[in-house]
Amino acid sequence: MSKFIDMNRDYSRAIPPQWQHMAKVFEALGDEHRQRIVLSFEPGEELNVGQIAEVSTLARSTVSHHLKILREAQVLVAQKQGKEVWFRVNKPFLESVFGDVTAYLRDYL
Repeated sequence: MSKFIDMNRDYSRAIPPQWQHMAKVFEALGDEHRQRIVLSFEPGEELNVGQIAEVSTLARSTVSHHLKILREAQVLVAQKQGKEVWFRVNKPFLESVFGDVTAYLRDYL
C-alpha cells in the first residue's frame, strides 16, 4: 500500500540563505568535543585556549582546531588581549538562532 506524501521540495537542493547560519551552528555543535568545550563555560565567563585544554582530554592543538570551528560558526566570540585570545559563548547569537528554529517549529510544523 502506497501513501501519497505532499513534501516541500523547495529545500531539496540548497539550504535557504536565512538558514545558512543555523546550519553552521548545528554542524559545529554536532561534535561531542565541541559540545564539551561550550559546556565548560560558566555564564559570562571568558576562557583562553590553555584553560580549555587543561580541562580537556584533547591536545592543545586539537582544542585550537575545535575553537576555530566554533568561532567560525559564531558559537564563540574571540577577543585578543595582548598575546592571549579569550573566548566566550556568543549567547545573543545562539538565542537568535535557536529562537528562529523554535519559530519555524511553531509556525510551519
